[in-house]
Amino acid sequence: MPSKQPPRRRVPGPARRPSAPPPGRPARRPAPRGVRPAPRTITLGNPRPRLRLVSLGLTLVMLAFVVRLLQVQAVDASAYAAKAEKNRYFSHTLAAERGEITDRAGIALATSVDAHDITADPKMFTPKESKAPDAPEQAAALLAPILQTDAATLAEKLRKPGSRYAVLARRQTPQVWNQIKDLKSVYAQKAAADKRRGGRGANVLAGVFQEPSSKRVYPNGDLAAGILGYVNAEGRGGGGIESMLDKTLAGKNGTVTYAQSGGRRVPTAGSREVPAVPGSDIELTIDRDIQWAAQKAIEDQVGKSRADRGYVIVQNTRTGEILAMANAPGFDPNDLGQANAAAMGNAALQDAYEPGSTAKVMSMAAVLEEKKATPGTHVVVPNRLHRGDRLFKDDIDHPTWYLTLNGVLAKSSNIGTILATGQLGKTQREANQVLHSYLRKFGIGSTSGLGYPGETAGILAEPADWSTSQQYTIPFGQGLSINAMQAASVYSTIANGGVRIEPTLVRGTRGPDGHFTAAPEPGKTRVVGEKTAKTLATMLESVVDDREGTGTKARIPGYRVAGKTGTANRVDPELGRYKGYTASFAGFAPADDPEITVYCAIQNPTRGSYFGGQICGPVYQEVMEFALKTLQVAPTGKAPARLPVTFDPGE
Repeated sequence: MPSKQPPRRRVPGPARRPSAPPPGRPARRPAPRGVRPAPRTITLGNPRPRLRLVSLGLTLVMLAFVVRLLQVQAVDASAYAAKAEKNRYFSHTLAAERGEITDRAGIALATSVDAHDITADPKMFTPKESKAPDAPEQAAALLAPILQTDAATLAEKLRKPGSRYAVLARRQTPQVWNQIKDLKSVYAQKAAADKRRGGRGANVLAGVFQEPSSKRVYPNGDLAAGILGYVNAEGRGGGGIESMLDKTLAGKNGTVTYAQSGGRRVPTAGSREVPAVPGSDIELTIDRDIQWAAQKAIEDQVGKSRADRGYVIVQNTRTGEILAMANAPGFDPNDLGQANAAAMGNAALQDAYEPGSTAKVMSMAAVLEEKKATPGTHVVVPNRLHRGDRLFKDDIDHPTWYLTLNGVLAKSSNIGTILATGQLGKTQREANQVLHSYLRKFGIGSTSGLGYPGETAGILAEPADWSTSQQYTIPFGQGLSINAMQAASVYSTIANGGVRIEPTLVRGTRGPDGHFTAAPEPGKTRVVGEKTAKTLATMLESVVDDREGTGTKARIPGYRVAGKTGTANRVDPELGRYKGYTASFAGFAPADDPEITVYCAIQNPTRGSYFGGQICGPVYQEVMEFALKTLQVAPTGKAPARLPVTFDPGE
């Protein structure tokens, strides 16, 4: 049996000193000897408060998301949709094609050709998009020589923050866009090659584009520029017919909206387009060939006379239609940069000046219509005439003239005209009132009726306001002001049997559908009786036909010509006083069956003669002869009635 080992004796360890309890906690009593203490229990905290807190936080977060979602998708849905639409879609204007301006035969005087508006997307020139820190400056330096504009201005447009659209240049020719397109292609290839080599692939011209547009062109250069006007940088009429009928010519622009990405149109995204409505064509009363002849004649004479300017008007006496209206100097509306600003208007309508002796026909019309005299009435014309506080004289010193009323007109006597118009009333005041009423009926003091922008009405004071000198100078054409159109209209009125027809420049319009709409009929006013008008026409023949007349240089072989010279003191617009002269000639032909009126005036001739018969008579003759032949007006073949110019005081 195995021996039992004695039980191991337990050796007590060193006594452990009880530790002091923490401050504030009561000392734990030691367990009685021989009794084992109970094991210590660890109690976990209650998780529910924490779960509630977490749940509340998550609920608040989800609630915020839901509220925001409702706001975006329900409350502000339309606003965000519009914003997204704006960022994605791009709209631009489709320019309407501007209507043509033609002469009476349909020959184009102003037309539009295809052009390009050069545009850019400034966002594509930012460092992020272009991969170049100075893309606007680089692009501007490349484009400036092609667009012929300042590089700094282009760079400023390309740097516009937040913009997706900038116009760099309008109405550029196809050649200009082809240069830019070729340059873009070169830089695109360079960028691709640089990217393959691991570079950034910067392309500073990627954001340059073009939009179809049109450019105004005047095929005949400066021909009729004063009538036509021009189109300004904004594409609107800046003067003349272009301005007067801008709305009719311009049409109505359209719009196109399309999706874009990276500055390029997305072809699969569709588009919305409101097509442009082309403008209507304007057909003028002008005859291009007669306009050319008038312009050449006045340019030549203004140059020879070293004058400030001159104008010629050709009018159909029976319809009031203007066949030509020429100014010298003129301007080329194709090259406004080289134009003289002072010549860019229409001086024939915008200049106001004292007409001189061409206005005497109105005084004679009043005397004849009021039956105060006849063409054969004797008028004794002294060398000087004292009236008011002045001595009046004729253009030349002369002994006492014994003239008929016809001779007063033929020799253009100022004194004879004063004496004749003095018979219009029992007193000078009454005579002034009668004369004023006839001047008004002839259209003096009112615009012509053309509706042309900037036309002057001239100056005609009320008779009660006429000064002591005016009541004697107005009868022979000083002391009142007119424009060239008003002067031509006076002679057309006599030629038309005493009925004034408002002048017209526009025959009608032709819409985009090809339908032609004639212009409204011009207004008509009876000024003097037919008998008075025929008598005046016969008297005006004496000015040209009689060897003592002042207008012999206006004769046209084979035609009877009626006309009147004018030489007036001219008010210098800068000095505000008389300096120099206005030379003029007005008349119509054939005198016995009138069809055409021509009026010429030259301002401040400084070389050679300054008399109207000497420098404007030849212009009248050249233009009238050309117009008669162009319109195939046949001479009547009747012999002129030669009215006496003088009388024998002894008879």
